[in-house]
Amino acid sequence: MPAYGSPMPRDTLRPVDAAPVPGPPQPTRLRRAITGPLLYLFIVGDVLGAGIYALTGVLAAEVGGVMWASLLIALALALLTAGSYAELVTKFPRAGGAAVFAERAFRTPVVSFLIGFCMLAAGVTSAAGLSLAFAGEYLQQFVPVPTWVAAPLFLLLVAALNARGIRESLASNAVMTIIELSGLLIVVIAGAVLLGSGGGDTSRLTEFPDDAVPGLALLGGAIIAFYSFVGFEVSANVAEEVRDPARIYPRALFGALATAGVVYVLVAIAAAVATPPSELEGSTAPLLDVVEASGFAIPSWLFAAIALVAVANGALLTMIMTSRLAYGMSEQRLLPGALSRVLPQRRTPWLAILATTAVAIILTLIGDLALLAETVVLLLLVVFISTNVSVLVLRRERVQHEHFRVWTFVPVLGVLSCILLMTQQAPRVWLMAGILLAIGAVLYLTARFAADRRTRRSGHGADERGA
Repeated sequence: MPAYGSPMPRDTLRPVDAAPVPGPPQPTRLRRAITGPLLYLFIVGDVLGAGIYALTGVLAAEVGGVMWASLLIALALALLTAGSYAELVTKFPRAGGAAVFAERAFRTPVVSFLIGFCMLAAGVTSAAGLSLAFAGEYLQQFVPVPTWVAAPLFLLLVAALNARGIRESLASNAVMTIIELSGLLIVVIAGAVLLGSGGGDTSRLTEFPDDAVPGLALLGGAIIAFYSFVGFEVSANVAEEVRDPARIYPRALFGALATAGVVYVLVAIAAAVATPPSELEGSTAPLLDVVEASGFAIPSWLFAAIALVAVANGALLTMIMTSRLAYGMSEQRLLPGALSRVLPQRRTPWLAILATTAVAIILTLIGDLALLAETVVLLLLVVFISTNVSVLVLRRERVQHEHFRVWTFVPVLGVLSCILLMTQQAPRVWLMAGILLAIGAVLYLTARFAADRRTRRSGHGADERGA
């Protein structure tokens, strides 16, 4: 993808009747306080952490010691769609993300609802998966609580914090990101120390599971690994608060994804070298197993605590985003109006928080970590297809400011890559996603019915007053 400032056709920067205008593209009521470094850390914090802490064991079961290759494929696929986000965010730097792009491109409320609800369902499902990761072996280092008890309790605690009015600042997010990153660097250093002392086995880096077909295994691994890269799309929601988004956003986005990719590949290499993949399969604390197997001088409880911080922070941020999205869709009459109720003092959307938490708790009881992660990916693939198509549709709209433009073949490849990943999803993943979307359809029809009734009543009242 071209870097910002690379040569572009002059007509792509100029509306029909005006010349490009430098500086902030549009006025906004929000404060443009997000600098390049802060945005970079924001995206890194969203992408890094919880996925790789929880899913290394699942990835090892799928692709063996060749985890690093699946991660590279997932990174390449993520970068394709990231190119589309870079163009749309810098062209239309407004809060709202994929649903706003879909509404602008397709002008159909149903499509906008579908994309918004896919984001909502993906958020709830992701939080459920993270709660299972939190309640696994990392937590068992401190408290021996059954997963089926600990996961719902964790989600209820997150809901209580959410309802109280949690306001995660970018500064605190930077601190949490550093903590998450430190844990991953510990894994990389542990692997390097093990190799330096003559231990480990580098031959595992090219070994697939005995019954695996290499090509299919790599694709299956890429689906799982893709979950570790999602999160960058959330950054579209803060575009309105970024200083000079046309210059800053692409650099921060691609830089953050590249950083995550390098760290993830190094972690996968360290994991495969230090521990036989067969021993990582099924583990809910795979990176802790790697650190312990390497003999690196760090207490197990300390690494477990770091992992819990990473997973808990991811779940909290996800549920805050999800409950606010449900609230916003309710305000727009895309979901039942009750979901827009707020606490009088805290001014938090309490019913949206309760509803999304209840769904997440149910998902922890009926799904495993792999199923939930793959369902998140499937739902987001629908969103990413919409975003890639929106780029091409919205090329006909000209704006009066400079913006990033991705090569046309990139969103086309982005759509094809999403379709390819969708074809590799298991039937049970389609079933889970289908159930969630069916629930969404019922909620949408309920909201539309209620809105139509209000409109008819309003019109009837107006007629009576006129008579």
